[in-house]
Amino acid sequence: MRLVQTSVRLAVLLAALTPFDSASAQKQTLGFVVTKWNTAMYETMFMDECPAGPNPGNYEIWESTVTPEVRRSYPPMLITQVRHINYRGPNGEDICAEPTSVQDPPLKVVEGKYGYGINLDGNSDGEATPKTCKHRNFTGLNGETGIDNQMYRLMGCVEAWRSYGHIENNANAHRLSSGLGMILMEITDVDDMTNDDSVMVSFYRGTGSFSLDSKGEVLPFASYEIDHVDGVPRYDDTVSGKIVNGVLMTDSADVHLPHFGNYQYIRQLIHDLQIHVNITPESGKTSGMAYGYYGVEQFYSYVRGLLTSFPNRHKYSCPAIYAAAHDLADGHPDPETGECTTLSSAFKFEAARAFINHPDSEKTLASSEQQ
Repeated sequence: MRLVQTSVRLAVLLAALTPFDSASAQKQTLGFVVTKWNTAMYETMFMDECPAGPNPGNYEIWESTVTPEVRRSYPPMLITQVRHINYRGPNGEDICAEPTSVQDPPLKVVEGKYGYGINLDGNSDGEATPKTCKHRNFTGLNGETGIDNQMYRLMGCVEAWRSYGHIENNANAHRLSSGLGMILMEITDVDDMTNDDSVMVSFYRGTGSFSLDSKGEVLPFASYEIDHVDGVPRYDDTVSGKIVNGVLMTDSADVHLPHFGNYQYIRQLIHDLQIHVNITPESGKTSGMAYGYYGVEQFYSYVRGLLTSFPNRHKYSCPAIYAAAHDLADGHPDPETGECTTLSSAFKFEAARAFINHPDSEKTLASSEQQ
């Protein structure tokens, strides 16, 4: 009798451990919270990719236009600096609000061969296509050809924007401490976390604060709420994708993502966004890449706000970046002028596994639709 009971218990245990077949397996849902977001820049120790050196700052440019006597006559106060550094147009124009009012020295851009990114336009020689303008391509770090990353070419020689600079480090720190601009990513319809030819990926803005450990690092597998109004998420773009050898690869689509940093908030739109990220690390922490086209005017609006907030800290000038961004733009030609309006871009990001809580009203609606 005891032997029979033992056999029955063993059979039940084996049944519980046996995987379901593909027809009966339940689909999984995976959540992630983005913890860091940086412009992807290929940086050498001695800045070889910038043969002309780093860019001068707005302060240095202003300083070169006045005599030492005049410069010393101004009190070294922030309000005085803003007045004379930013408002140096011929008629006192704010050169960030009106970047064409002055002609600063041209921006020094990346001239190096290598860069992060992918071939976004399907063209390996940089020639114009119906959706792009002629531009110079990079070679990938593994020898890939046709890499499109004009954002790196534009900002790679701006020291404050590089990996050791304060602009994006500040932005990451602000998000971590405030929870503002939190990006949530949810993968649904997952049959297999290693290989799955059809999944769906949704992007939301999170509310509240990051869950941190005693070292100030983001804890994996914490719960986050979706920012919504009356059960409708403020951000909810959804794209299709697949999983290949544990790497999520989304299809190209226009996606809105929240952004906060340096006291600025942007509802940013990335055209033709593609996400590549490993979703299988046991630690619950991972890193990935985002590729797409970033609007010139959207980017310049952020740049303008940075220099207004910190006029003497950033090593660039608004007029120089404004002019270079329009010259280097390589995506989405304006139908009337033919001039491109977006910059091919690549971003590095880090993320942690998370549980994403949908609003109750959204769950109620989904339940009623299924009935």
